[in-house]
Amino acid sequence: MAQPIGRRDFLCRGAGITASFMALWNPCTAPAQPRKVKLKKAIKYSMIRWPNATHRDKLELARKCGFQGVEIDSPGTPQLDELVRASKETGIAIHGVIDSVHWHQPLSDPDEKVRAKGLEALLTAIRDAQAVGAETVLLVPGVVKEGVTYSQCWERSQAEIRKAIPLAEKCGVKIAIEVVWNNFITKPEQLIEYVDSFKSPWVGAYFDCSNMIRYGVSSAEWIRKLGKRMLKFDFKGFSLQRYNAKLNPWVEIGEGDENWPEILNALAEIGYEGWATAEVQGGGEDTLRKISRQMDKVLGLAE
Repeated sequence: MAQPIGRRDFLCRGAGITASFMALWNPCTAPAQPRKVKLKKAIKYSMIRWPNATHRDKLELARKCGFQGVEIDSPGTPQLDELVRASKETGIAIHGVIDSVHWHQPLSDPDEKVRAKGLEALLTAIRDAQAVGAETVLLVPGVVKEGVTYSQCWERSQAEIRKAIPLAEKCGVKIAIEVVWNNFITKPEQLIEYVDSFKSPWVGAYFDCSNMIRYGVSSAEWIRKLGKRMLKFDFKGFSLQRYNAKLNPWVEIGEGDENWPEILNALAEIGYEGWATAEVQGGGEDTLRKISRQMDKVLGLAE
C-alpha cells in the first residue's frame, strides 16, 4: 500500500516540479520575439494598375494605401520629369530604379554586342536614378544557361559592372545586385564574394527574402551573413511545399515560408533601417490596400 506523503516531502517535490517548470519557461530558452525595425514600406511602381492614370494619380493612390515609396523600371517609365513633380507633391519617394533589360540583354551574354547593350541599359538606369532622386539601381548581373558557365557569368558580368562604377559614383547611385532564379549565386557566401570583389562602396546587395528559400538557406541567415552589404530587400510569399510538389509556389504575403519574426530579428541585428518593398501581382485600390495590410502584419508595422 502506498505510503502517505508528508508535508516536508510534498513541499520538496513541489519545489522540484516548480524548478523544472521554470526551467522550461526560462526566457533565455524561449523563442525570441521579433524585434522592432525601422522600415519604410514600398511597392514596385508597376504594381499600381490604373490605366491612363497620371503619375500624380498613381502616387496619390500609393499614399492613400499606406505606402511611402515606389521603385520604377528603366526603361519602361515614361515622363520622368512629371514623375519627379508628382513625387514632390505627394511625398511618395522614388527610392529605387530597376534595370528592366537585365534578363534580355544580360551582362553575361557570350555576344559582346549584347553585353554592350546591357551595359548601356545599366548606365541609363543609373542616370534615371539620379534624375528621380533614387538611391539604387537593382541589377540581375547575369544568367547561367546553356553556353554560359558559372565562371563565365561571373567574369563577364563583373567586367561590365566595373565599367559602370565611375558613373554610379558620379551620380551618387549604388548598384544593388539582386539574387533570383538565374542559376547564378545561390548561396550567401557567393553573393558576399561577388559584391566584395568590386572593392567599391557603390556596389552592394539587393536581397529577395522569398526567391532564395528554394536553395535551402533561410532568409534570416542570408541577411545575417550579408550584413551591411545588404542595401535593400524585397519579398513576395513563397511556399516550399508547393514548389516541391511542382505547384505554383507563390502565395499571399505572410502565407509563405519566409519566417518573418526571424527576418525582423536578423534585420535588427545587422542594424538595417530602410526600404522594404513588396513584389507581387498588383491591382487597383482594393488590391493595394490588401497588400499594405499584409505588409504591416509581417513587418511588425500593424498597431
